[in-house]
Amino acid sequence: MERIFETIAGKVANWSGRPPAFMLALAVIIVWGVTGPIFHYSDTWQLIINTGTTIVTFLMVFLIQNAQNRDGSAIQAKLDELIRALKGPRNEFVGIEHLSQQQLEQIKAKLEQLCGGDGDHGSDHASFARLISRL
Repeated sequence: MERIFETIAGKVANWSGRPPAFMLALAVIIVWGVTGPIFHYSDTWQLIINTGTTIVTFLMVFLIQNAQNRDGSAIQAKLDELIRALKGPRNEFVGIEHLSQQQLEQIKAKLEQLCGGDGDHGSDHASFARLISRL
């Protein structure tokens, strides 16, 4: 069941980000708008578009989240492999995405200190200035 969902979610997410999907959505809105005078802008006429867009939005949330979860996991696996394969990076960073937000903030502050910042979440932008000067 999970594999079927992933296959369908991937295909729908891929298609929904393409111009034909936008054109279809635009066509639906235009048809709905043009039919307004025919149905005298009735409550039923309004309810149709409201219900349709709510259903599509509700379903798309799950499809987009699934795609983002897959993409995030793939990127994380690739980064972990780079850390593992290279001699410079520390292997302790593999898997830190499972830490709490507070633990991640502590690691980030410590890394900023090691890179020449003061570690207080960006009040000293010396590392940013050094990056810009290298460009």
